Amino acid sequence: MTAAPNDTQDDRHLDIIANHDKVLIIDFGSQVTQLIARRVREAGVYCELAPFQNAEAAFKELNPKAVILSGGPCSVTDEGSPRAPQAVFDAGIPILSICYGQQTTAVQLGGQVEGGHAAEFGRADIEIKEKSALFDGLWEIGRRYPVWMSHGDRVTRLPEGFSVKAVSENAPFAIATDETRRIYTTMFHPEVVHTPDGAKLIANFVHKIAGLKSDWTMAAFRGEAVKSIRAQVGEGRVLCGLSGGVDSSVAAVLIHEAIGDRLTCVFVDHGLMRQGEAEQVVSLFRDHYNIPLVHVDASAMFLGALDGVTDPEVKRKTIGKLFIDVFDAEAKKIAADGRGAPQFLAQGTLYPDVIESVSFTGGPSVTIKSHHNVGGLPERMNMKLVEPLRELFKDEVRALGRELGLTKAFVDRHPFPGPGLAIRIPGAITREKLDILRKADAIYLDEIRKSGLYDKIWQAFAVLLPVRTVGVMGDGRTYDHVCALRAVTSVDGMTADFFPFDMNVLGRCATRIINEVKGINRVVYDVTSKPPGTIEWE
Repeated sequence: MTAAPNDTQDDRHLDIIANHDKVLIIDFGSQVTQLIARRVREAGVYCELAPFQNAEAAFKELNPKAVILSGGPCSVTDEGSPRAPQAVFDAGIPILSICYGQQTTAVQLGGQVEGGHAAEFGRADIEIKEKSALFDGLWEIGRRYPVWMSHGDRVTRLPEGFSVKAVSENAPFAIATDETRRIYTTMFHPEVVHTPDGAKLIANFVHKIAGLKSDWTMAAFRGEAVKSIRAQVGEGRVLCGLSGGVDSSVAAVLIHEAIGDRLTCVFVDHGLMRQGEAEQVVSLFRDHYNIPLVHVDASAMFLGALDGVTDPEVKRKTIGKLFIDVFDAEAKKIAADGRGAPQFLAQGTLYPDVIESVSFTGGPSVTIKSHHNVGGLPERMNMKLVEPLRELFKDEVRALGRELGLTKAFVDRHPFPGPGLAIRIPGAITREKLDILRKADAIYLDEIRKSGLYDKIWQAFAVLLPVRTVGVMGDGRTYDHVCALRAVTSVDGMTADFFPFDMNVLGRCATRIINEVKGINRVVYDVTSKPPGTIEWE
């Protein structure tokens, strides 16, 4: 989809971040580059990612006080492989180079990188050889510490001025630094949770080495965003497309704080939400916040369009197109209410949505999620975008929601996909299947809450599998659906592992679902893990 013209988006973005210390992360295509940004933000410092192709322009525009070079899938030894802008090395600011970043730093500053050596993928131990400001207060000389490696090439000669601070079995320069020029390089990935002290190491870099302030807070962002929204919208009117999720809800409450009743929310109920969720959204906005809300029950339209559709990507695109059509029709009705047509569309676009919709290197990080639809509406609607959350990650949005007074139960809800239950019913969708799945899903979540486990799980949901099995219930045989239960733990949303339920909890879930939900006679638990870089959950 093509975004409507919005000439002042960059100016508003720069206004919000103008008073903050900033870090630029140059992305060479690593599947976990986002995690570097998360670690920097967790340290209270604002940062942005830029693909290496645009890094020079981003460096000039952002004027960062420090730079981090990411890993990547390329080999520095290949002709035409990516490089960092020379301006970064000439600026005299602190640099942290990770994996591929270490290798290109070495080559660009006069060192050497070779392939053909033993690779390291996965867990490794490094031994500390010398002190460094990078791990000051964390690691001691002579001791060994676990890290996460992912490299084939290795640095074989360091540039002048660099010294070895740590080694591993297959990385003679696991940490190499030029303390005078404040250039710090690691062959391992400190950003992933598999490097236990990695977040502290990155915090050391931004605070102790670069001297940056922890001034990126949601309390500060709230005030800055309100001013920015008021400056952008002026006396205009805004439409906000509510999905019922956390992102669009937080955006709506923030915009309402800025412009009051010149905001109208449109909640398109596609009939694919979890049990009771549509009622919760309507109650929250109409009763608790008193925000003008148009509730459109378009379930018959959506289910009609999805009749017989089995491909999950076709489901997503069908739902996305219908959202646009329904929203367009409602916008025209609102424009006729005597107060004039809305000039702005509000969306809950997040920073990961923005960077995942930009082609970086053609590597694993270029996954564009079709259900994000960044840019939202076609040009025919002639509306400018208001995206007050586009600088934020998901956990920051939750923190902002709490800052705005949204309830814990609403803000901390597990992620729910835009297409809803449509992609949790593999195969064709029917009202009967939706009713069955809603009941099973509600029981599953109820038992998780009763067991005190909801907040320990990153996401839990039920899936109605496209198979039926024969079973015996009482004195009769059944031929009904199989329900799969999934629950994953995650620190960052990039890697995940199945939640290790006590079998008593799973037993209660299965017993209730089979006894209370007509149409299910078997329950299974999914124990699949998600490897690094996986960002889809359904």
